[in-house]
Amino acid sequence: MSVIEPAFIEKLQKLPPQRLAEVKDFVEFLAAREERAAAGMRLGESLYRLDALGLPAVSDEEIEAEIQAARQDRTARVAGQ
Repeated sequence: MSVIEPAFIEKLQKLPPQRLAEVKDFVEFLAAREERAAAGMRLGESLYRLDALGLPAVSDEEIEAEIQAARQDRTARVAGQ
């Protein structure tokens, strides 16, 4: 974690509320962008490890069977409530 310079904090404290809100929004935007980038890196690493397993591809029929099973399970759970 980086250290925030006291001079920067002082400048923030001198901003009017509207500008401070803009700074807050921008910081939240930057933080979300960093989180997305990190998630993308994790996804890429996971796909690489999955590919390294050398598993056979899943067929369209297997995918459709999984979808139907999930739908039936969801329908059964809703009906049981």
